[in-house]
Parts: sequence; C-alpha cells; structure tokens
Amino acid sequence: MSRSSRILFSTMLGLNHEKRLVKISDREKMRKELETGTKNGGHILVVPYPSQGHINPMLQFSKRLISKGLKITLAITVHVSKTTNTKFHGPIAIETISDGFDDGGSMEAGGPSVYVQRFKTVGSETLTQLIEKLETSGNPVSCVVYDPFIPWVLDVTKKLGLIGAAFFTQSCIVGAIYYSVQKGLVKAPIPADQAFSVPGLPPLSASDLPSFVAGVGPYPFLLDYLANQFANIHKTDWVLFSTFDKLESEVLNWMSKLWRVRGIGPTLPSMYLEKGIEDDKDYGFHIFEPKRAECINWLNTKKSKSVIYVSFGSISIVKQQQIEEIALALLECKHNFLWVVREAEECKIPSKFLEEITPEKGLIIRWCPQLEVLSHPAVGCFVTHCGFNSTLEGLSLGVPMIALPQWTDQPMNAKCIEDLWGVGMRPKVDEEGIFRKKEIGLCISEIMEGEKGKEIKENASKWKELAKEAVDEGGSSDRNIEEFVAQVTSFATH
Repeated sequence: MSRSSRILFSTMLGLNHEKRLVKISDREKMRKELETGTKNGGHILVVPYPSQGHINPMLQFSKRLISKGLKITLAITVHVSKTTNTKFHGPIAIETISDGFDDGGSMEAGGPSVYVQRFKTVGSETLTQLIEKLETSGNPVSCVVYDPFIPWVLDVTKKLGLIGAAFFTQSCIVGAIYYSVQKGLVKAPIPADQAFSVPGLPPLSASDLPSFVAGVGPYPFLLDYLANQFANIHKTDWVLFSTFDKLESEVLNWMSKLWRVRGIGPTLPSMYLEKGIEDDKDYGFHIFEPKRAECINWLNTKKSKSVIYVSFGSISIVKQQQIEEIALALLECKHNFLWVVREAEECKIPSKFLEEITPEKGLIIRWCPQLEVLSHPAVGCFVTHCGFNSTLEGLSLGVPMIALPQWTDQPMNAKCIEDLWGVGMRPKVDEEGIFRKKEIGLCISEIMEGEKGKEIKENASKWKELAKEAVDEGGSSDRNIEEFVAQVTSFATH
C-alpha cells in the first residue's frame, strides 16, 4: 500500500478517535485467516524508550501479538544494541535507530534535557529512514506502537500515514495525573495541604503523587517532559496501558471517554501467568547479567515463605542513609533476606553490616532474575521501590509488598499497593524523607507473621488470580488485544 493510500484508508477506517469497532464475526474470520496463513496479519514496528523498564513490557506485548499472527520489528537505539544482553523469544526482528549518542555519554553531554532534544532530532530522522527502508524492502509497516516518553514517534507515524498506538508503561492512574497537569486542570507543584482527586481513588495528598507533581526530588524540569506524553495524544488511534480492567477499572473507564483506551496487561512472560505462549519464561532483555544459579541455589535452602526479597530496580539511586536503615532492619529482623544492590550502590552498605551477616542469614547480590525469585516458594515478602513493572510483578505473582518509594511515579504506586489493592504496607517516613529501621521492621513483622499480614496475603492471592484471568483466552486483556489485532490486520490487508 502506498503512503497516500495508507492515509486515505486510515481515514476510511475511522482510526482517529471515531472508535468504530470491528464486529466480533469479522474478528473471528480474521483470526481464522491468520491461523491458516491465508492473509498477512500485518507488520508492527515497536519503538520503546531505551531503558529496561520500558523495553520489557513492550517486548511482552510484542510476544502476544506474534502469538496472534502479527509480525513484529523492535526498534532499539544503537547504544542499547551495543551494550545489552538481548535474547528475544520468538521471531522478533531487531532494527536500530539513533538517539544521537550511539557510543553513550549522553549525561556528560549536558544531562537529561540535552538528551531529550537530541533524541527527538536524530531519532525522528532515523526512524523515518527505517520505516521507508522496511517499505522498499517489501516489508511495509502497518502500525507503530510507541512509548509516549518519546511522543515525536507519533508525529513521524502520522506523517507516513500509519496506525499509531501509544503504549504507556506506567499505571493508568499515573497517566491520568500527568494528563491533568498537561491540560492545565491541575497546577503543579501541588501544595502540601491540597487534596488531589483521581477517578477510582480517595482524595490524595501531595505525598501520594508522582514526585515531579508534588515538587520534590531531582530534575523538576522532567514534569513538563512527562506531561508532554499527552501533548499530541489526540493524533493516536489507540492508547494502551500495561494494566488490566479490574485493577484500574474506574480510571480506565474515565480515560476511555477521551480516547480508545485499552488495558492489555499485565505484561509478564506467559509462564508466570496463563502459560499460553510456549517457552515464554523471560523478558529476554537485560541491562545487568542476573546471577541466577547463586540466587536460586540459596533460595532452595530456605523454608517456605521465610525470605524477604529486597530490590530497588535498575535505575533508582537510593540515599546512603536509606541504605543504612534498610541494612539495620534486615540485620535485626528474624527472617532471611535476599537483597539486590547494584554495583554502583554497593559502597553505601555499612561495613559493619557486611561483617555481621552470615551466608545463612542473608545473600547480597548485584542482580537477579526477579520473576524467578518472586515466584520461588521461599519468598514471603517483597521490599520494593514500587516501579510499576516491579509492582505488577509482585501483584501478579501474589507476593505481599513493603513499599519504599523513592521518586517519579513510585509514591502513587505505593498508595495503590496499600490502599487500593491491599497487597502491602508503606512504612511511615520521617521529616528527612527516610524510612527508618523501626518502621520498616514493623512492616516486616506484620506482613510475615501478623494479623494484617493474613489479610494482605489473601488480597495478594486474589489479585494473582485476577491477573492470570485477564490475559487468559477470553479475558479482558486478551479481548482487548484481539480487537487491536483485528484493526491492524484490516489495515494491512486492504
């Protein structure tokens, strides 16, 4: 299909916000044609923001699209391609675009603001070249699924007459907050004494909100960047969230009145959910090399539900004082622990703590296969920074959580963990913004052996089943993906 024909056909289909749905009978017909190979199911180009927490959810969505007959090409930056351990499941084609820093050094060149602008300039050019290369090679793209952290991808997509689908890797609730800021419905930073309302949640305080909206933490300019995810959202044909209907029902319903919004998650490897995709056991993308054997062998020596697992993800920089408080809480509690501390953070661990901890009591490691750890029968609690991927993993695997949010969307995720989903606790923070050992210890004791912990464990088990139900055949997320596939297929075959 030529570029002009694509633009005309996208108008005929009503892709831009008319929300015209493909009939179920047509969708079933298209599905059968895909299964029998009588039609080309379409080719989707997936363009993530170049970090592990953004690439992995989009990778998992890609695997589900492949299982339904679509062809997927993943466009990662040259630098990511050079520096990561990548083993993708299934026939995912890999191409590269440039962010202007192919050999790294973006922070040295001027920090986040310089990187954002450079990526937009160079990325727009190289993405256009990639899409045109795929078309001239006889492998034209039907749709671009993009991360709204890089909204300029949608501008390129629409200029070339393709379907555009925004894929948010943060929660729908967080998206609603940034949208409110972008539209001027809320003026940030929010004063400490002002309540904030989001559909589906009780009034929120400033401490519950993303750090940029609350006006705390580093890089305040990033609020404009994050709100800008919605600057051109009116151009997109789909708005997809790595969530599921029952998890964020009210805010999903509210946002669906604005755009064609669908929950298509949780985006975990299928083995940990409904086991519908063969051999899908791992994301396949790692910034750090996980020490699998060391972790699993150690966990295998521990009793059921006896281990506290602690991890703050691949990016969060934790204050020295906070590391010290966590160390003291782990040292004084009577439970075993597995603590992931990245190499760059190891210097913050108190030397006295390292001297006193025995190999039987605890294991400190630089990186681990988190899904395998969370699903191990020895793990009874997850102390987390509350990144949304980690939050979804803990929730989907039924592991009670202790929420120690650091910045960005994490305070909002912590609020949901404790008050909306009831799967964890958030210790009190002091006037310096530190979670002290006493408060952390109280939460550990309550979740591992207290009455509140019993209720939390019951809720965690409930959400585990609901997450599996959503992605299983006929579940809400599966139906939403089928609807998306049907439209991409229709576009590709006309």
